[in-house]
Amino acid sequence: MDVNEFKKRGKEMIDFIAEYYENVDNMPPMSSVKPGYLYSLIPHEAPEEPESFENIQQDIETKIMPGMMHWQSSNFFGWYPSSGSFPAMLGDMVSSMFSIIGFNWICSPAATELETVVMDWLGKLIGLDSRFMAIKEDGTEGDGGGVIQGTASEAHIVVMIAAREMAVDRLKSYGMNSSDIDMVRHTLVAYFSDQTHSAGQKATSIIGCQARIIPSDANFRLTKCALQAAITKDRQNGLIPFFVCATFGTTNTAAIDDLYGIADVADSEHLWLHIDAAYAGAALTCPEFRPLARGIDRAHSFNFNPHKWLLTNFDCSALWVADSTHLVNALSIEREYLPKVKGATDFVKDYRNWELPLGRRFRSLKLWFVMRMYGASGIRAYIRKHVKEAKWLEAQLLEDG
Repeated sequence: MDVNEFKKRGKEMIDFIAEYYENVDNMPPMSSVKPGYLYSLIPHEAPEEPESFENIQQDIETKIMPGMMHWQSSNFFGWYPSSGSFPAMLGDMVSSMFSIIGFNWICSPAATELETVVMDWLGKLIGLDSRFMAIKEDGTEGDGGGVIQGTASEAHIVVMIAAREMAVDRLKSYGMNSSDIDMVRHTLVAYFSDQTHSAGQKATSIIGCQARIIPSDANFRLTKCALQAAITKDRQNGLIPFFVCATFGTTNTAAIDDLYGIADVADSEHLWLHIDAAYAGAALTCPEFRPLARGIDRAHSFNFNPHKWLLTNFDCSALWVADSTHLVNALSIEREYLPKVKGATDFVKDYRNWELPLGRRFRSLKLWFVMRMYGASGIRAYIRKHVKEAKWLEAQLLEDG
């Protein structure tokens, strides 16, 4: 495919996408195919010779489309939304055009710096405390900042590794050496409710610590008293609490944990407090909903997914830390092929040290497109419209008994 055919096929694909969105509400949202359907429809080996675009397009329509769940249909109510938008798609197209592997600032300065700026934009838009901003109001570099992860599951792992680093530093301050610490790593305990997303428990399996699942209350919330009781019992058994995840909008019921009370316990027990707001965090763009999140300013880290309820196509998971020191110390590994900036390094962030993968896509572009083309007012209107519709549905259900 040369550039001229790319222009032709690209325009055709844009038309195909537009027509899909014009008609998606008329399609059954759920696929009816049986497991293994595609294996019998496509060859079992890659083609030896090039195939035409027309044949590939036909296969999308006749073989791929029947096996798709239409998440963008207004008739889709299967899980929390995976909202997208045309501005986000355009941003993704530009990202694909550059096709960078942006593991550090030198790779593409604009990719790093736009992510820093856009994450500060988004943090301010949802009312995060200034501790989470990469750039202070006076224009100097802050201790915190935001980074785009692939999913909230990745964010769980990343912040838990940072929390372990913080716990190890505390053990060293008590006089323990590295050998002693290695002997007790398996006694580190992370705390979740029985409503916390499964990603939290998976993260404990990955980093090799214990998970304590605490029963939620009658409103499906993790409470201060329940957390304190679990920690006290574990300390009596010789375990080392180091991390707690509180949720703003649980997956099962959208319940909100006792964020402020959990922050009290985290402060007194020296735990890293992570707040998972993967779905509901987008509501914080509207000031009237921020009282529901009282206590998030006291967290060590905060995460929500713009790809759920903020018009940004998957994947885009926004993670902020109040202080990146433990995160960078835990994940930073230097190699000759990973050059560092010489001289002044203000505002130079190597985001490879803020995540698990080395390579990373230019994901901030699509978020930048969304925030600019909708504006803060348009984003708030979008959220408020959905809340109004939810309240209408609630009223109908109550009326129906």
